[in-house]
Amino acid sequence: MYVVSSDDPLQSQETCDAIRQQARQQGFAEREVFHVDNQHFDWTQVLEAGNSLSLFADKRLMELRLNTGKPGDAGAKALLTLIERPPQDTLLLLILPKLDGTTARSKWAKVLQDSAHCGFIQLWPIDASQLPSWISQRLAQSGLSANPEAIEVLCHRVEGNLLAAAQEVEKLKLLAEGNSITLDTVQASVGDSARYDVFGLIDALLTGDAEHVLRMLQGLRGEGVEPPVLLWALSRELRTLANLAQLTSQGTPFDRACSQMKPPIWDKRKPLVSRALNRLSSSRWTALLQDAQHIDAQIKGQAAGDPWLLITQVCLQMCGQKLKLPSPRLF
Repeated sequence: MYVVSSDDPLQSQETCDAIRQQARQQGFAEREVFHVDNQHFDWTQVLEAGNSLSLFADKRLMELRLNTGKPGDAGAKALLTLIERPPQDTLLLLILPKLDGTTARSKWAKVLQDSAHCGFIQLWPIDASQLPSWISQRLAQSGLSANPEAIEVLCHRVEGNLLAAAQEVEKLKLLAEGNSITLDTVQASVGDSARYDVFGLIDALLTGDAEHVLRMLQGLRGEGVEPPVLLWALSRELRTLANLAQLTSQGTPFDRACSQMKPPIWDKRKPLVSRALNRLSSSRWTALLQDAQHIDAQIKGQAAGDPWLLITQVCLQMCGQKLKLPSPRLF
């Protein structure tokens, strides 16, 4: 029996694929899948399937997919039965999310983790500090390499989503000239370059270059970029800056505060973030985050006003320009 526990779909999928491939090579030709999607799942059908003989092959693979990781009392008893009396000529594959502390200490989970007949595979998430290395390794598996600038843009683009990162690598395999991936190659792989330009806008905001920011906003609007795309990037950065400002105002050292962010702020970006943080007070960053909520209401038609105007004003204030923002008005 194998247990694969992970919250990341790519890690779980590729690990299970490797197990299935090895099972096929060892003669487990038949595959039966059970989706345990709620507490009312009938576990007797799993036990009955385990006790019945295979009709089409000498060996078979039985997959149990638990959406919640909580099998309930009936499921716990069934799993204990399966591990105590494993079905003949059957490989069991149990796929579930990461177990919380209480579930991991339950009897059925401890038996699975301690059993000599069970391989318990816990896949830990890839955090922001590990993502550049993970992408580099993924590229290397495809015979590619990338410079640091290209890796950084890829990390920004996928935001920790390994499945999206794997898809980007597949696209780069088709676009790469030779074996080297450059920043230009990454930009070319993005069908709509708006995502990349938005990250460039964020860097300009952190730098405080108001003139450059205005040119970029005008260009993005002219290219047809919609306000929700900009608001997503602005809100993400404002939330980080507001949280950092609050921590540092309470006496937390800047480097420690950066490491407490989710995801943590990379060393390369710390000077930009520090420059922006010193530009405004903690209360002002919080107020700008509230302005971003008002932009969201404008986009949804729940507040009066042009979201592009308010986006521009918020951006200029992030650069240190003093402007008076309009008071929120709901329809």
